[in-house]
Amino acid sequence: MSQKQLTLIVLTDTFAICRFDKDAGIPDWAKGSFCSITRTDDELSIVCEQGNVPIDVQAERGWRCLKVVGPLDFALTGIVARLTAPLAAAGISVSVIATYDTDYLLVKVENLKPSIVALRQAGHMVE
Repeated sequence: MSQKQLTLIVLTDTFAICRFDKDAGIPDWAKGSFCSITRTDDELSIVCEQGNVPIDVQAERGWRCLKVVGPLDFALTGIVARLTAPLAAAGISVSVIATYDTDYLLVKVENLKPSIVALRQAGHMVE
């Protein structure tokens, strides 16, 4: 992998980004092949498979996820910038999640194909 080129994989599920009060408990349905749980002083956010999220939960639904093939070394710089810059230039909003091994980009369902095109045009591989 060159320093500029990254490889991404499109996860098969559709996801939701959910918001809860900062002191809320983690619900039993917050699970699946990809699930991210973040608690801050302001909120509890959960990203998980959309099909798991009850209809009455405050959530932004309709996200697809692109996984950067990793693991990525913590010393690497500019990974997210190299991915989000071409998406921003294409007018595509993105939500980013970082894990110990790699990074994930969430884009709205309707922006998945244009995101793949923009990333490929920037020299990245999208499988």
